Amino acid sequence: MKILDWYILKRYLFTFLMMLLLFIPIAIMVHMAEKIGKILSNDVPFDELAMYLLNFTIYFANLLFPLFLFLSVIFFTSKLANNTEIVAFLSSGVSFTRFLRPYLIGATIVAFLALMLGMILAPKASKGFNEFRYKYLSRNKNIQDTQDVYRRLSDNEIVYVSNFDPKSKNGQNFTLEYLEDNKLKYKIFANNIRYVEEDSLYRLSRYYKRVYDTNGNVTVESENSIDLKFSFDVDDLTPVNYIAETKPYGELVDFIDKEKRRGSPNIGRYEVVKYKKWSLPVSVFILTIIAVAVSSVKRRGGMGINLAIGITIAMVFVFFDKIFGVLAEQANFSPLIAVWFPNVVFGILALYLLNNARR
Repeated sequence: MKILDWYILKRYLFTFLMMLLLFIPIAIMVHMAEKIGKILSNDVPFDELAMYLLNFTIYFANLLFPLFLFLSVIFFTSKLANNTEIVAFLSSGVSFTRFLRPYLIGATIVAFLALMLGMILAPKASKGFNEFRYKYLSRNKNIQDTQDVYRRLSDNEIVYVSNFDPKSKNGQNFTLEYLEDNKLKYKIFANNIRYVEEDSLYRLSRYYKRVYDTNGNVTVESENSIDLKFSFDVDDLTPVNYIAETKPYGELVDFIDKEKRRGSPNIGRYEVVKYKKWSLPVSVFILTIIAVAVSSVKRRGGMGINLAIGITIAMVFVFFDKIFGVLAEQANFSPLIAVWFPNVVFGILALYLLNNARR
């Protein structure tokens, strides 16, 4: 049986690799055809474009990793079924569960690769991909929350800016509250705040400060203009929307903890990214089982019927994944449930189809 295991495992990995090599160049060509006008009009340097395409390849592969695997398993398993090879395997006394073993070994290999890709390579690729996209292809899109910025920068500091421009590093109606033991120690107001990069200082216009002592007395300070050094960076005020995608897992966990303390409104978006790093490898096993259960039966319509069923299931999976992801990012829906719900639903479907396939 080891020969048959090795035979199926080789077909599993080879077909998956061929699926990647087939679809990724197509995706690159379609993407280039759509964006070529903007690339030429912006005089994009060739080395930046080449790096962007490399990052796009990794980003695209990570995004659709399970679906490529799903379709590849359906494709080669349907060929086995049409050639009556599966019937020969099972007729020799091999159980369907035993027949499934090389598929699960292959899924383990692919799931490990997906885990490493999501934890290490994909964040770097996502950073390069998004930076290029917003620099050359989507210049007019707002990638940062710049209105009514409210952030708890530390256990002691709370900052508010009504409007902040990341390009000019200039903000309006700035307020900073400093607390100790939940008691307000001082409060700073300014009509305008601007980061002076060469001095690493913040220039405040129409500065006004209230200092509260232990007896409840208030001391007031005011200046027309003053330069101060704060403990926060400019990027802490308005992080880019895609920042969670650009961080390796360890940094992402620390970043989310820090953002929770700061009262960031984007926690749902960040946690969706975190949970997907774990849910993606699990979906590899679920989709592999579904693909084998669907395509191991020889049908009258041949491979086309199996592929049609597989594509339908894949589209429903993507639909669930996107809908619940948006709910978690833009509503008070649990990110944990949003990310894992498709896996739970399709996991139940996988068990049902596997039970029928055994019969």
